[in-house]
Amino acid sequence: MSIRRTRRAARLRPVALLGAAVAAVLALTACTSSSSSSDTTQAATPAAGSGAAAGGSTAADTLRLGYFPNVTHAAAVLGVQNGTFQQALGSTKLETSTFNAGPAATEALLSGAIDATYIGPNPAINSFVQSNGDAIRIVAGATNNGASLVVAQDVNGPQDLKGKTVASPQLGGTQDVALRKWLLDNGLKTQTTGGDDVDIVNQDNSQTLDLFKSGEIAGAWLPEPWASRLVNEAGGKVLVDEKTLWPDEKFQTTILIVATPFLEQHPDTVKALISGEITEIKAIEADPAKARTDLNAALGELTGKQLQDATIASAFASIEPTWDPLAGTLNTIAEHGVEAGTLQAAPDLHGIYDLRQLNEVLKEQGQPTVGAASLGQE
Repeated sequence: MSIRRTRRAARLRPVALLGAAVAAVLALTACTSSSSSSDTTQAATPAAGSGAAAGGSTAADTLRLGYFPNVTHAAAVLGVQNGTFQQALGSTKLETSTFNAGPAATEALLSGAIDATYIGPNPAINSFVQSNGDAIRIVAGATNNGASLVVAQDVNGPQDLKGKTVASPQLGGTQDVALRKWLLDNGLKTQTTGGDDVDIVNQDNSQTLDLFKSGEIAGAWLPEPWASRLVNEAGGKVLVDEKTLWPDEKFQTTILIVATPFLEQHPDTVKALISGEITEIKAIEADPAKARTDLNAALGELTGKQLQDATIASAFASIEPTWDPLAGTLNTIAEHGVEAGTLQAAPDLHGIYDLRQLNEVLKEQGQPTVGAASLGQE
């Protein structure tokens, strides 16, 4: 796709279309927004004490799970690849689909094409708001940090981006909101904030890498490993590491959301998935070197090519796998969406969290529970 065509596409997608997209997709019976074809993991022999495998009456026959082939989805990528999720799910068959960005994943979930997905917080908020709080619930965290604004060498500050083009994965996605908010904070307006100081194109991350290499865009706000790829493979530099913009240098990058009807009908299956995620995160923490190697191999299978050693090392070092969704920061994230122009007004997010299954698993394992910041059930 040429940069001129991409620019036109970006300008033709005003924020008002976000609500229309959610409403329209609710009527669909299938979704084609997955960035790769679904793959199916055959059900394993039930393991003793494995949640749904233990014979819970609410276990689903199948769990259809979405995630991204990104370093920021490390627990999901590894949990699917090495069978940890399937082992936790027991007799429930795991089917997976991969996506490039959050809005595409939420479209699939809202259409009924998938039951749960790993995703950034902003598309989750958008889906919750546009469905009047009915469509989704956040049930766990997955990753903190791991996103940056990478720019060309001649860009030394925000004013150097005036009149130039930068990229993000998708309009209304977590990195897109972060980019638009940061530009606005630095006096630069975009299409969603009533100006054209900086042109933002929303596109597949692989296209962004190619366009950055060719000099057609001046930078991009991307999750890992794409931020590190722009640095190591295309000669870029980090202008903003997003964690420096947050208290305690921690921000939500990836969370786990579930379609509300699926959660209500199959809480045992959701609990089993969360248990598998916690097992995988503990494995990452216990042996990060092995996890990094395994993650690179898994990403290679998903994308067709493993990352360079320097890229996977840099990308992996920038993330913090965690099951805590940092609920106390969600209202701030929503406020950023309003300022960035991807939300029309400050939303009421009460009810967006349902952390009961997560906290049940944590209690059973003798771990501290996590709070919902008065935004849902614990």
